[in-house]
Amino acid sequence: MLERGADSVEQLLSAAPRLVGLLADAEQLLARVDRLVDRLTALVDATEPALVSLQPTLERLAETTDPREVDSLVGLVDLLPSLAHKMEVDVVPVLDSLSTVAPDVHDLLDVTRELNEMLGAVPGLGRVKKRIDEEQLAEGRG
Repeated sequence: MLERGADSVEQLLSAAPRLVGLLADAEQLLARVDRLVDRLTALVDATEPALVSLQPTLERLAETTDPREVDSLVGLVDLLPSLAHKMEVDVVPVLDSLSTVAPDVHDLLDVTRELNEMLGAVPGLGRVKKRIDEEQLAEGRG
């Protein structure tokens, strides 16, 4: 029985370097895992308040969003750069110029009203003007 014990001890001693190597590898792996756990803990701690606040919204989105809506949203996001460019290049300059055009439009409306009144005073055009006014009123433009 001692011989058998001696064999076991020899086997254990011969396997010891491998076991030490495995333990060293395990220690390195645990150290890496510990660093990752620390990073993840910090990340979860930092984002937890926002995630808790957003949870009802995210649940509602998950329940009500159709895949086709997601596809549409992706398409819209793809269009945003060109849409923003067109707004900047085409629309915003026109909007900026409206402040200078507004007084001219008001003047044009005043002149149009005056012309309308003068045409109504011309003999024979009063009935035509009245008919046009009635048509515009019926169409909802008057």
